[in-house]
Amino acid sequence: MAPITDNIAFLTEAREKLEELDLLKDRQRQLKADEARLGKLLENEKKAVNDNISATVKKRREEINSSYDKEIAKGQDKLKKARAEREKAKNQGMKERIAEETADLHKENRDLKLQIRTMFQKNGVAAVCNSSLYYALFFPRWIDEILKLIAAVLICFLLIPYGIYMALPQQKTWMMFLICFLCVVVFGGIYILISNKTKLVHMETLRRGRTLRDQMRSNRKKIRVITSSIKKDKNESIYNLEKYDDDIAKVEQELQNITNKKKEALGTFEQVTRMIIADEIANNARPRLDKLRGEYQEIVDAQREAEAQIKNKNLDITDNYGIYLGSEFLDPLKISELTEIIRSGRASNISEAIEVAKKKNENTQA
Repeated sequence: MAPITDNIAFLTEAREKLEELDLLKDRQRQLKADEARLGKLLENEKKAVNDNISATVKKRREEINSSYDKEIAKGQDKLKKARAEREKAKNQGMKERIAEETADLHKENRDLKLQIRTMFQKNGVAAVCNSSLYYALFFPRWIDEILKLIAAVLICFLLIPYGIYMALPQQKTWMMFLICFLCVVVFGGIYILISNKTKLVHMETLRRGRTLRDQMRSNRKKIRVITSSIKKDKNESIYNLEKYDDDIAKVEQELQNITNKKKEALGTFEQVTRMIIADEIANNARPRLDKLRGEYQEIVDAQREAEAQIKNKNLDITDNYGIYLGSEFLDPLKISELTEIIRSGRASNISEAIEVAKKKNENTQA
């Protein structure tokens, strides 16, 4: 580099170069801030477009599902109704079959019941004797009748005495024994009285009634067996349910068709319609995105250009001014200080001015 002929001009030029460098750095910082801002804005815009696509696709998919699900629900209700009608027809058929197969037994029981009533009336037996309770108390044979007898004994000789005893204003042991004794006398007496008035007088008729009632009981058991057998019978062909089976099969086929159409519609949506929706939304947003991309790219290019200018400016300053001033005095304020020293005559060149400035700084620090 040629020798410095004008120190003031050299320093002025160096200061201007450094100020230009500072301006470039300020511009670069602003460009970086703009790049970050536009980059974030661009990403947000892209995200908004993607979110819009996702929301729209989800909504359209739900609309398809909802539409077909409504039809499926209607079909299921129809199927449920058809099955209920079939079950109703089957139950009616079973009732008719049960009635038909047990008709003789029911008729026999009605005849036996009438026979017992007629026999009792003919022999002057009280109507009360023709009851399940009477035979449970005086002619028990079956487990349910024995249980009724036990229950009657517990009520008359335990529950009632205890209830009376607890209702007394004062409870004493002898009172309990007295109450029990009275209950035995009263209820036992009533039992013996009824027995004497009925069993002893009409024993043969009552025994015949017992036999007939047992026959009725046997018939009822047969009826239950027949009823249970019919209900468990898996053969439904005798109930003429073909019409209902055809209706059910038809509804089931309709449901299957709707399900298949739903599957097909969803498949078409996922493979075709979804892409069309995404393209439409993306195309609508493209002008805005392209504008943002253009602005962003301009900022990026400008920032790169500023970075290159700063690099070149740094090299220029280092090569042309740094070798004279050193890194310590490559500062606009310090260069202004050196310029003032030379102008004031305290130094005739840059090196002397640097020495003066250093001594001044040392004295100031001291």
